[in-house]
Amino acid sequence: MMSPLSRAKPVPPAVEQRSLQLSDKHVSYTLKRSGKRRSIGLRIDERGLTVSMPLCASEQWLHSVLQDKASWVLDKLESWQVAGVIPVVWQDGASIPFRGEVFTLRVVPDLFGAPPRLQGENLVLQLHRAITEQRIEKLVSQWYREQALQVFEECVAHFAPLMGVSPRVIRVSSARTQWGSCSARGVVSLNWHLVKLSLPLIDYVVIHELAHLKEMNHSAAFWRVVESACPDYRELRRQLRGIRVG
Repeated sequence: MMSPLSRAKPVPPAVEQRSLQLSDKHVSYTLKRSGKRRSIGLRIDERGLTVSMPLCASEQWLHSVLQDKASWVLDKLESWQVAGVIPVVWQDGASIPFRGEVFTLRVVPDLFGAPPRLQGENLVLQLHRAITEQRIEKLVSQWYREQALQVFEECVAHFAPLMGVSPRVIRVSSARTQWGSCSARGVVSLNWHLVKLSLPLIDYVVIHELAHLKEMNHSAAFWRVVESACPDYRELRRQLRGIRVG
C-alpha cells in the first residue's frame, strides 16, 4: 500500500522559466504561482512576459489564457522590443528589431553555414557547427554592427553636405549610456544599437552629432542647426528619451 506521502501531488515551483509558441513567435516567460491568486494575470515590462497564476491552476487553463491573449502579448512585446528593452532570447523564433521593424530569427542547420541575411520577414542564420545561444548572439550582434556602419555612413553622406559639415571619422560604438557623441577632432561615434530603431530616430541622432561639428554645446544656436536638417527634432528627441540605450 502506498503511503499518503507517496500519493501526494508534488508541489510545483513558485517561480519557473518557460517558453511557448504564440502564433509564429517563440516567447519566453516567467511563470509565478501563488496560493492567494484566483485568476491568471499577464504583465509585460522591461523584463518581458510574466504570468501569475493560482497555485493549483491546470496547465490546460494556462494554455487557453495564453493562446486567447496571443495577439495582445505579441503586440506588447513588439512595442518593448522596438524600444530596445526586452532582452533577446538567442534561439530560433526570436524577435529581432531592425530599422524600426521586427524580424523573426530563423536558425537553420547547414553543412557550410552562412552569415545572417534578411529574407522577407525573417533574419536567416545558417549554422554548420554546434548551435548555441552564445554563438547565435555573437553572429547576430556582428551582423548588427555591420548593418549599423552601413546605415550610419549613408545617413552622414546625405545630411553632412546639407549641414555644411564634414566629420573626420565615423565610428560604431558600444557605449552603455550614449546613443552618440562627437569629439572636437571631428570623430562622430554612433551606438550600434541605434540600428534597431526607426529610421527617423536614427536620422535624428546622426543630425544631432553632426550639429556638434558646428556647435560643441547645446545652446540655442546648436538646436537651430539641428532644426535646419530635422524640423521635427523635438518630437523625435521626446521619443528617444523613452528608449533605453542598448
